[in-house]
Amino acid sequence: MTKTNQKIVPHLWYDNEAKEAAEFYASIFPDSQITNITTLYDTPSGNCDVVSFEFWGQKFMAISAGPLFKFNPSVSFIVNFDPSREKDAREKINEVWNKLSEGGKALMPLDKYPFSERYGWIQDKYGLSWQLILTNPEGEERPTIVPSILFVGDKCGKAEEAINFYLSVFKNSKQGLIARYPKGMEPDKEGTIMFSDFMLENQWFAVMDSAREHKFSFNEAISFMVYCNTQEEIDYYWEKLSAVPEAEQCGWLKDKYGVSWQIVPREMDEMMRKGTPEQITRVTQAFLKMKKFDLAELQKAYKG
Repeated sequence: MTKTNQKIVPHLWYDNEAKEAAEFYASIFPDSQITNITTLYDTPSGNCDVVSFEFWGQKFMAISAGPLFKFNPSVSFIVNFDPSREKDAREKINEVWNKLSEGGKALMPLDKYPFSERYGWIQDKYGLSWQLILTNPEGEERPTIVPSILFVGDKCGKAEEAINFYLSVFKNSKQGLIARYPKGMEPDKEGTIMFSDFMLENQWFAVMDSAREHKFSFNEAISFMVYCNTQEEIDYYWEKLSAVPEAEQCGWLKDKYGVSWQIVPREMDEMMRKGTPEQITRVTQAFLKMKKFDLAELQKAYKG
């Protein structure tokens, strides 16, 4: 079930293991494959591998670009093992958990919880966090893999405001479930978001508030790429989302909650996949000078 025109694609930043990690995940999850590897030469991080891959029908992208950012649990990936969809969901969740555990560490052990028969939160050997859950989704079907954003520290309590903001920015969007913290769950404040999911551009996301003591916050290790067809679209998302001028670089921006996005022309993917090494180098050198992407300039660089 590949979503060919997935508009929002999670992007993972590795020191130098992007390819190795993509192969590792592809070996764990069903319906998975690496779809493309392109090397960018002479960037500020040296030569970088850019890896496009899919697992369980969801598209991802990863880059090996040096040790600048480290994964942390502020963004994780929920993996839904749905018995109504997978006949051996319970065996599969155990198997995936065991593979992700190799060299990793459990943040919440795989066990029975009030909200699920079987759930666990694990950080794999690369530091990436996964929440595995045995589930029968309420309402309409959720995809297998859902990015989850955790609001902690000074951002705690802002999850609901963030959902409403994202729903206002993106089209084809809607609210899913909302579960709030009840009284007596201190330090979490009554009424804040224990769990909620919502859809942007036909893609599900989840958010949670947590008032517990966490030593991490959002960073560029995980960002969300928004594919745009026109310069107007690039301008629109840039203007709506960018809130930290000093974070604007090479199509990257940070929104008012500190979440990183990349606003990229879909055509650039084509250039990077189909271009000659010279064309790719020209496009790379052009975009390294940009903050917001200028599609016409990139096309010019590509044509030489």
